[in-house]
Amino acid sequence: MKPTKKTRRTDHAERLIAAPLPDVFAAFTSAAKLARWLPPEGATGAFDHCDLRPGGGFRMRLSFGDADVETKSDEDGDIVAVHIPVLDDGRLIVWEVEFESDDPRFSGTMAMHWYLSRKGGGTLVTIDAHHVPPGISAKDHEAGLNGSLANLAAIVESAAA
Repeated sequence: MKPTKKTRRTDHAERLIAAPLPDVFAAFTSAAKLARWLPPEGATGAFDHCDLRPGGGFRMRLSFGDADVETKSDEDGDIVAVHIPVLDDGRLIVWEVEFESDDPRFSGTMAMHWYLSRKGGGTLVTIDAHHVPPGISAKDHEAGLNGSLANLAAIVESAAA
């Protein structure tokens, strides 16, 4: 396929987490844990609603402490609406993510596929984010994905220790 101006990219990140797969999966199904690990560095998250089951979803406001961060929803932060079509026994989690924004650079649905697999006594977490809106720079998205993975590791590794 020839790239066009409307072509969306796929971003990727992964991290080996020193915790059992069930513990990592539990961090995707606990609102308290998810609110702690999902927001990227420099952000906090609060749920407007949260239903972490197949067919459910959540709406989260991300607030940033740095005034220089470009936000998508309003001057103070980002609002993301997530539908969860797949939550497969700790192997695959699929989120359909939409940013609430009037800016067309952030429109559309980004599909985030989270793959969990046992590896070396821990859990390899792989994220493929498909159809990334063009308003999200690859550099910023890579930093955000890796920051969320680092937060996830910190939460589940401390619990596993």
